[in-house]
Amino acid sequence: MNTIVLSLISALRDFSMALLTVQEPYEWGWRMHPMWGWGLGLGMMAMMLAFWAIVIAAAVVGMRWFVGQTKSARGDSALEILRQRFARGEIEKDEFEAKKKQLS
Repeated sequence: MNTIVLSLISALRDFSMALLTVQEPYEWGWRMHPMWGWGLGLGMMAMMLAFWAIVIAAAVVGMRWFVGQTKSARGDSALEILRQRFARGEIEKDEFEAKKKQLS
């Protein structure tokens, strides 16, 4: 059993040394890589542009929605509060008119 393991280790070592001592690196060339052609490369570039367009559009729509929510949740204006107090009878008409002039 030890001879089988040793022979496998030796064969693996020889194979790895052969891979490490390759004289010339493999060159892709212009026609070998799919990103340089008009086929797959153009489709990948179009998908990338579409992805980033969707991400940017979603960010813009999300920010506009968030800003719109904060404006409406900000609360009633002072004039609206004054009208509500007058409707509930907390203030009189002359006080309402005087404060309305101050706010305008």
